[in-house]
Amino acid sequence: MDHRRFLRIIGPTCLTLVCLGSLLLSAVAAERLRFVAYNVENYLPMERRVNGDSVPSAPKPESEKRVVVASLVELAPDIIGLAEMGDLAQVEDLRGRLAAQGLKYPHVEWVDAADAERHLVLLSRHPIVERNSVKDLTYRIGDQELPVQRGFLDVTVAVKGGYRLRCVGVHLKSKRSVPEADETLMRRNEAELLRRHVDAILTAGPKTNLLVYGDFNDTRNETPIRSIQGKRGTDRYLETIYLKDDQGLSWTHFWEYADLYSRIDFVMVAPGLRPEVDFSGCRILRRKDWNEGSDHRPLLVTLTAEER
Repeated sequence: MDHRRFLRIIGPTCLTLVCLGSLLLSAVAAERLRFVAYNVENYLPMERRVNGDSVPSAPKPESEKRVVVASLVELAPDIIGLAEMGDLAQVEDLRGRLAAQGLKYPHVEWVDAADAERHLVLLSRHPIVERNSVKDLTYRIGDQELPVQRGFLDVTVAVKGGYRLRCVGVHLKSKRSVPEADETLMRRNEAELLRRHVDAILTAGPKTNLLVYGDFNDTRNETPIRSIQGKRGTDRYLETIYLKDDQGLSWTHFWEYADLYSRIDFVMVAPGLRPEVDFSGCRILRRKDWNEGSDHRPLLVTLTAEER
């Protein structure tokens, strides 16, 4: 065969193989980023039953802390989004326990909002280069002005190679009744404010690698979750990463009082981040002792830290 004809035939195939090879090498070289969202259930001093007696300011029991730490060590995250953490002393307590197990997180965000006891916290191996957390948001129900109890955690983390990940963490109003107002209306208002916060981010940067996570205290069929996600098919829609454990179960929380297992913890991604989600590395951690650490299970989402 004439060599020029041979090159005309084989050339496009070679070019395709070279391009595919380059993409594969790029994927291998890109850093895998492991993100965990975890409500650690009252990692703080509070009134507890200790040996049958009521103690007004007892710390989270050592047995519970050990399970929390063991769960995080098993997942080995690069970034951890936590709910129901106490004050900064409690944050340092957890960081120290993780460091003793080889997981060091030098970068911290702690949101001090209206709830003086329970805080949103983010721990990161990578530098936090922008801090946009909000702690003083309010809304009105009738004549009352009410605060968003835990505020919204909002930071941008810089990963090697110039990749940026913006993390927005939430812990919406629980289903527990309170005298101030109806808990359902409170949660809906908090959800609407979160959606406005997301819209502002995506208006300023439509391709932002935005990850929204936390304890939403509602299931995906309820109004707060739908309003946070936005309109499907638009460039501002937040897609829920549908996580399961190794038995195919998707619940994240057990409410003992109601004897109810449900999925109220979520990780959502904006369109700019969706291509970087490595679904093979996403799951809910299943441990036999999970409920000895918290009434929630931790969620793992793995990302490829490279623009796709």
